[in-house]
Amino acid sequence: MHDYLATLPTFLLYLGLSIALLGAFMALYIVITPQHEWRLIHQGNISASIVLTGTLLGFALPVASAMAHSVSLLDLALWGAVAGVVQLLTYLALRLLIPDLRQQIEADCVSVAVLLAGLTLAVGLLNAAAMT
Repeated sequence: MHDYLATLPTFLLYLGLSIALLGAFMALYIVITPQHEWRLIHQGNISASIVLTGTLLGFALPVASAMAHSVSLLDLALWGAVAGVVQLLTYLALRLLIPDLRQQIEADCVSVAVLLAGLTLAVGLLNAAAMT
């Protein structure tokens, strides 16, 4: 039984770092975006929830890939930072393509939210594949 638990400390370190990366990315994303996601979500805005969920999954996919392929915690942290930058650049590019993005999300336009979430997930999936 002891042999099975030998890697538990490493597992906990990698899991803890990946959750910390996710939390840090979410906090940064919420600060950078002009809409107030938490307030909108608490008010029942489905679009804000869809966009935030898609963005977090778009970030988590490459972090999971980095975790599976990294050789150290520093390696994971660096690739996690790359994943965050890619997701933030994706959001900025989509704001250029959809100039009234903030208003669309605040107006709870689900079609725009689904498109944004889908695109951030697609970029996250491509980013994850590029990290292998």
